[in-house]
Amino acid sequence: MFNLPSILLISQSDIVTILIIVLVFFGILLLLGIRKSYKLKKENERLDKLSNDLANKEDKYEDFTEGHMYQNKEN
Repeated sequence: MFNLPSILLISQSDIVTILIIVLVFFGILLLLGIRKSYKLKKENERLDKLSNDLANKEDKYEDFTEGHMYQNKEN
């Protein structure tokens, strides 16, 4: 079978290399998450402004039933 001391023979430089790779991987994920959060915040601000602009706009009612093809015709 496996000899326990042979399994534990991982050099210090191998451990440091693995830790650096893991650190870079999670660092990239963190940066992508921050970037996505920033983009979503900007989009939310844009939609809030658009919503406020539409809410403040004066509503003009138009009667759309005048030209309707199924309106009741009185002959």
